[in-house]
Order: sequence, then structure tokens, then C-alpha cells
Amino acid sequence: MALTTAQIDRACGVLLGTAAGDALGAAYEFGPPRGPELEVAMMGGGSFGWEPGEWTDDTSMAVAIAEVAATGADLRQEKALDTIARRWHEWSQHAKDVGVQTRSVLSRAARHGISAQMARAESTVLHQRTGRTAGNGSLMRTAPVALAYLDDEVALVEAARAVSELTHYDPEAADACVLWCCAIRHAILTGILDARIGLQYIDSDRRDLWSSRLDVADVSKPMDFTNNGWVVEALQAAWSAIATTPVPEDDPAKGYSE
Repeated sequence: MALTTAQIDRACGVLLGTAAGDALGAAYEFGPPRGPELEVAMMGGGSFGWEPGEWTDDTSMAVAIAEVAATGADLRQEKALDTIARRWHEWSQHAKDVGVQTRSVLSRAARHGISAQMARAESTVLHQRTGRTAGNGSLMRTAPVALAYLDDEVALVEAARAVSELTHYDPEAADACVLWCCAIRHAILTGILDARIGLQYIDSDRRDLWSSRLDVADVSKPMDFTNNGWVVEALQAAWSAIATTPVPEDDPAKGYSE
């Protein structure tokens, strides 16, 4: 698929924005919401002693997805998913931080030989045992999936679910990844931000619920979503930040441009 210069810039911005935003927020992870009167700086620190500009586990896992996708592998296929699962597990052995749910799945799967199949099996077992596998981890790492399927939205939806389900059994997590990836793809191709563009790919029995959740995000502040460890509120908070933040003036003469 041939992309325009603007589309290429937006695609690059997805990866750079993921890493930069993650590093910016690292110091404030697990803390209370930051009010508009409080400074947000690239200062490092936080619960895990991040260096200034160092990203967290979310971007580390996204990088693995991006690098596998960059080989031309189809992220819907078991071979590619096996590679992703193995890379995540290798990284997790030395990482400063790994999400509780993700660490549980990967460590248990590794006892039997790390693979996509074993990761999914352990995610299922975790859900059966706790009923709680809708953490925000798969959403935080999902952006590169969108870049791999700019020419095929249906394949993107399938891949977003497949990668999410490696560690997050709950369909809420997969739904969130689908919505976010579709929104990213649409933004790259058109320059328009629309979190609802992927609603058509959500099962009919959950579609209205997700639509209402986005309606709430449209009229709320990001800090209103205090339980953003839950994938639903994480997505709502992210969309709220986009929907309620004024768009800078597009004026190249003043140094402002898309």
C-alpha cells in the first residue's frame, strides 16, 4: 500500500507518540490523576525508578509486536504469535516492571514451553480462577498492530484480538484493542480521529454498551476515570483526553502544522 508523505508522518507518530507518552507518564504511574494545574515533566522516577525518557513495560511489549510485524509476518498466524510470546517472556526476565496479569500468564506458560497456545491457555485458566482478565495491558501495547494492517481493516481486527488474547482472556480487552487499532488506522489514513469507527466490528450484544461508554468519555475529563487499570476506563480516559483537548491551530507560518 503506497502512503502519502502525511500518512507516513502519522504512522511514524504512532510509534514515537507511544514511546514518548509512555516515558512522560512513567513518573506518575500508579499515582492519582494529575490536575490541569499540576506540571507534567519528563523527569523519570516513579515506582520503578525510571530514567528520564525511559519507557515502561507497555512500550517494551509494543516494540516486540512492531519488530515481528516489520518482518512481514502475519500477526494472526500462530508462528508470529509464538515469536511474540517468546520475546515477551525473554524480556520479562529482566524487566523493571511487568503487569501483574501479564507476568502471571507468561510465567505459567513458560513452565510448559512458552508458546502462543500455552499463553492463551494460561490466560483462560487465570480468567476461570479470578474472573479478572480485563486489565489495560493489551490495550497499552496494541498500537503497532494497526500499522501492520493499514491496507486491510478486517485483518487488523482479527490480529488485534489475536495479540490481545495471548495474555488477556476477557473480550472487553480485545474489544478495546479493536476500537483503538481501528481508530489509529483511520487517523493515519484520513487525519481524522474517530474512536467509533471500529464499532461495527464489536459483537452486537456489546456494541451499544461500548457506544455509550464513548459517549461518557466525550463529555468527561480524563481524570474522571480513576480506575484506568481496567481496560474500559483506560480507553475512556484516553479518548476523553483526545476529545476534550483543543486542537492546535494549523498555521505553518507560526510553526504550527499537522
